[in-house]
Order: sequence, then structure tokens, then C-alpha cells
Amino acid sequence: QVQLVESGGGLVQPGGSLRLSCAASGRIFRIYAMGWYRQAPGKQRELVATITSGGSTDFADSVTGRFTISRDNAKNTVYLQMNSLKPEDTDVYYCNVKEGTNYYLPNVYWGQGTQVTVSS
Repeated sequence: QVQLVESGGGLVQPGGSLRLSCAASGRIFRIYAMGWYRQAPGKQRELVATITSGGSTDFADSVTGRFTISRDNAKNTVYLQMNSLKPEDTDVYYCNVKEGTNYYLPNVYWGQGTQVTVSS
């Protein structure tokens, strides 16, 4: 079993920055990808950004150019640097990890979620 601990959410003014962190621990065989999703009340959870073990990244169109994702493989930690934040970025952000022994059938884990609020 893998546990995920998120940190870094909070309240920020429009145009400001926040950095989210997510550390994975427990019985980890191999992490294939780590990423962040977000969800507003009544809406589906959507991809924000992901990064593979090899460093390949993918971003939602709405955050491209403003957010960056990075990971520390030695610490099993993923970071989401969010710049130029907008009110529409307000959501609960969830860490996601794909792990296991089979790349095509990974175990998928979710963090507990961290609130990001962008407001003046």
C-alpha cells in the first residue's frame, strides 16, 4: 500500500504563486508517473499535470505556460509550481501516483486533496 501526503495549498491573490508537494511512502515497487488533478464541486476531476519517471510531462491547456511540474525520484515526491494564478484555478487539488510491477496495469493512488483558493 502507498500513502500520499500533500501540502502547500492555501489562499492566494490573483497573479500570485503557490507550490504544491506530494510525497509517496509505504510499500513502493516502482512509480511510473506522478501528477496532479483538480476538482470543483459538482464537476469531474480533471488533469492538471503529470510527469513520468523519465521526466516527460503533460499539462492541461488551461495551465500551460503558468504551471510547472517536477519530481524528486529519490524522495518519491512530486511538486506543482503554480504561477500567475487565476480565480478559475480555485479547486481542490489531488495528487495521483501510478505504481506497481506492471506498467500496463499500475496501482493508482490518490492523495486526500488540498484546497487552492485564488481570490482578492
